[in-house]
Formats: sequence, structure tokens, C-alpha cells
Amino acid sequence: MIIFCTVKLGYHNHQAAMVNLCFVGASMLTPVLAGWFAETCLGRTKVLYLCALLHFFGTAMLPVVAFPFEDFYIDTNHMTHQLEPREQTILFYTGLLAAAIGIGGIRAILCPMGAYNLQGFNQHQLLSFFNWFYWLVNLNSIVVFLGIAYIQQSVAKNLGFLIPFTSVLLALIAIHMVRNNLTFKPKKGGSLLTTLGVFQNSLKMCCLHYRHLSGDVGSWLDRAKENNGGHYSETHVENVKVLARLFPLYGLQLLYRACITQIPSGYYIQTMHSNLYLNGFLLPIAAMNMIGILPLLLLAPLIECVTTCYLSKWKKTISPIKVITLGHACAALSVLVAGLFEIHRKTYPLVEQALSGNVFQVSSMTCFQLAPQYILLGLAEALVTPGCSLISFQLTPSHIRGISLHFLTLSYGGGCFLGAFIIQLVYLLSEGNFYPNLLHEGNLERFFFFLATLMTINTLVFWRISYRYRDLSVQGRGLTISPLAEKLLRYKACLQFYDTVERSYTNASIETIL
Repeated sequence: MIIFCTVKLGYHNHQAAMVNLCFVGASMLTPVLAGWFAETCLGRTKVLYLCALLHFFGTAMLPVVAFPFEDFYIDTNHMTHQLEPREQTILFYTGLLAAAIGIGGIRAILCPMGAYNLQGFNQHQLLSFFNWFYWLVNLNSIVVFLGIAYIQQSVAKNLGFLIPFTSVLLALIAIHMVRNNLTFKPKKGGSLLTTLGVFQNSLKMCCLHYRHLSGDVGSWLDRAKENNGGHYSETHVENVKVLARLFPLYGLQLLYRACITQIPSGYYIQTMHSNLYLNGFLLPIAAMNMIGILPLLLLAPLIECVTTCYLSKWKKTISPIKVITLGHACAALSVLVAGLFEIHRKTYPLVEQALSGNVFQVSSMTCFQLAPQYILLGLAEALVTPGCSLISFQLTPSHIRGISLHFLTLSYGGGCFLGAFIIQLVYLLSEGNFYPNLLHEGNLERFFFFLATLMTINTLVFWRISYRYRDLSVQGRGLTISPLAEKLLRYKACLQFYDTVERSYTNASIETIL
């Protein structure tokens, strides 16, 4: 997308990077919103077909924007079709938005995490599941990065946008053919709307100072309980309190995810301005993305072997907190190395290099010298993502584990938007010097150093609060109450309310008599 934005749409580097990050972030946020919409409004089947139609429309818009197809000819006449810049921009953003919403709805309904029936797994089995789950996801990414990116960059240029359209069309046909077999429905539990309602009701009760009804409470969330004058049962509130313990973990993933998104933004631009030729063959820029994915593919079997040996010898598993902290440190080191390589890259003389029909002045340093920063980010992702999923799953009660994973996904999407915000902020404060359009005329390394400093602080803060998540043996002990106990709590709340009203009425009567 960065090549298309810079070459075809004439965007600057920071604008293309922000568009790419916002699209990735929207694609991560929409599964949560689409899943909630399917549960509360239209239903799963209708939302699935609606999102499929949106994705189909979005992927169809991108080839329209990418015209003219320089690779197609009709007889002896060259086929061209040029859109006006304003129309091209409108269609481009419409296609991206429709594709992001569509893919989010399809992912939320066809492959929810709750469909894997992980309730009876122990810690070692859960870590093994998440390791192999993300291993399969990244194995699929290699095909995308190498295939589509090579076609778009070297072979057929704009034809690369037609491939997702065709793939989605075939996938939708396959889904429609097996629709009668998609009958499994995950176990219903707490909803995202109920969880957010508990926070809203607690804040409302705190702001209105209903202390004469609820009295002193141990936590501000307790004010949402029915026996304290709130609108939610004790079961819901106690489970939300368990979930709230994970919010610092989610918050500290924002900056980490902003570092991970340097692969499709800052690192991509850095690679684009390096020498891509290898023995006369023009490598696709996405080949460096594959280098970042290789640690993920290699470490999953290795981590599985190490944890199995560690479990058999010491009768316990490796703490995921230590693994996550190591992954955060690798992310900070990767961005620091990227800054050092950027300084080194600018010492090489400039050469001309053709990309998508345009000639760029790039550094003669080979792009493979940037491999260490990609490897470190791939190593960080292999360590952090399965560990965070394990903690989010195991530290919450069984019926709100889906909500916990939703919040983790929201933190990943929010990290993409945070990365876009940091790029825009740094660009404005440095007047374009820290994120230049021509890398040899600016100081992109200072942006990497700034991000490395922030990530180092983020790692230290995470290590400081990591004691909260070291004990995973609690198995998400939320409050589970029988229906009879639930009714007794409501009855107690009613008695407390009427008792308060009666006393108020008696006191008022005495004051009137006096």
C-alpha cells in the first residue's frame, strides 16, 4: 500500500505510513465491533453476508482505483482508464473502509476464539495452542507477502489489487457452499455491552455521590452492584473487577504494538530506499517482511520443545511474564538497531532504482543488511503475542474470557492508531525532518531513537507491575453465584432501599411534629 500511495497517489512517506497503519488498526478493531453487532442486532448469518458483501465491494474498488492497467492490451491498442485525483482518493478510502469492516465481520463470526473449546486446558496446553495458532497465521502471511507483493512490484504492477478481489470471491463461494455445516455456536457468556455498562454505572454512581444509599465500598466498581444502589448483579461486577486487573497489561501493549507496526511503515520505507537488487534480480520489498516472519515460524516448535522439557524436569512451566518482558526488550532493541542502520545506510552513495515504473534515488547499501531489525521484531512477536493471550485467557472467569481477548485485540488495534499518531506528531514537531520524504535529506534515525526510548520506558514499567500476573494458578476466579443466591441479593437490595426510604420518612415526620 505504501508504494501505491507514494507512487500513484503522490503521498509523502509519513502520509502513506499513516494510511497503512490506520487500515491495519481498523481491520483489528472491526472484529470486536462486528461480533457485538451480530450478537445484539442482526444475528450472525445476516452480519456474515453483509460483511462479505462489504469486503467484496471494497476489494473490487481497489482495482478500479489502480487503473490504468499497463499490462493489458486490446488488439494493438493500449487500454487506459484514468480517474481524476479527487475521484481516485474517494474510491480508494471507500474501498479500504469497506474491506476493513468486511474482513472484521468475517473473522469475528467464522473464527471466534471461543469456538476452540479451550475451557479444560491447563497452562502448558494453552500456551501450546496459542503458539501454533499464531504459527499458522504467519505461515499464511508468507504466501501473501511474497506472492502478491512480487506481482504488484515487479510483474503486473496494479494487477496486485485484483488478486485479493478474486481470492475473496472464491472464499465467499466456498463459505456459501458449506454454510449448512457452520452450525457451532460458542458458549454464551458476558457481553461486551454489559462489561462497559458496569464501568459506566460505577462512574455515574461515583459522580453523583450516592453514599447515603450505598455507604463505603472496597472498590469504586462495587457501586454498580444492586445492593449498593447500582444496576448490575454482584456476579457481573466481581467478574469485571477481575477483568480490570488486566487493563495495565492491555495499556502497555499499545506502545509495543506501535513498534511492531514499524514493519509495514518505517522499516518498509527504509527498505524501499535501499538497494533491492540481488544478482540482477529485483527483490520485492515484502521479502524483508518474510525475514521478520521466519523467527515466528522457527521459534514456535522450539518454544514447544523447551516448555515441554522444562515442565518434565521442573514440574512447572516457564513464566509467561518473563517471556513477554524479553519480547518487549527485543522490540526496543530492534527500533534502536533500525536507527543505527539508518545512519549507516546514508553513508553509501546514491544509485537509481526503478519501482512500479518510477525511478528513485536510493542508497546502494543492500537491503539484507537491515535483516537484524526485522529478526528482532519477529522474535519479539513470537514471545509476546502467545504470552499475552495466555494471561488474558487464564486470569479471567470462563464466561468472560471472550471479552478479555476482545480487549486484548482492541489494544492491538489501538497500538496501530497510536503508531500513526506518533508519526504525525513527530512529523509536525520536526517539520518533516524526522520522517522525511527523501531519506537522504532527513533524519529518520531520530524517529527510531525516539521510539526506542519510549519502548524502553514501557518495558521497565511492564517489569515493575509484572508481579500482578505471575500467579496464573487462580484460573480466573470470578464470583459465580447460584440463581437462588442471586435472588437473595436482589431481595436484600430491595429491603435496604425500602428501609432507607422508611427511615427518611420517619425522620421527616418527627421534624414536622417538632
